[in-house]
Amino acid sequence: MAEHTSSSITIQAAPADVMGVIADFDRYPDWTGEVKEAEVLATDDRGRAEKVRLVLDAGAIKDDHTLAYTWTGENEVGWTLVKSQMLRSLDGSYRLASAANGATEVTYQLTVDVKIPMLGMIKRKAEKVIIDRALAGLKKRVESGPQG
Repeated sequence: MAEHTSSSITIQAAPADVMGVIADFDRYPDWTGEVKEAEVLATDDRGRAEKVRLVLDAGAIKDDHTLAYTWTGENEVGWTLVKSQMLRSLDGSYRLASAANGATEVTYQLTVDVKIPMLGMIKRKAEKVIIDRALAGLKKRVESGPQG
């Protein structure tokens, strides 16, 4: 089994509000930093994204990739790589759990494998940076309240 990196953060909002931001791919360029474009290519019968194309610019890593999403209940979403220019694999998930005072504990797990050779230690560090930035951006976006 491939090694993965995970981290958690507490967000002062209900799980449904947090998942609403996670599921709103069209708005990713507004709060993620690295995602410059997001396009939902396919949805399930509930209108949730099943396939999304993302254009990423994370400094050293620039990529145009497509991810397949799997929704488990109301509080978990996972994804796997469909196609990419730079990545061999990209598997991840957001898991939400209710916390004290109406808050939500968000756990982000990520496994990345790039097509270019890279030491495992450097890959784990890159995953940690991606996760920490994503969680901080998600927290800021959700806690700032509804956006028009």
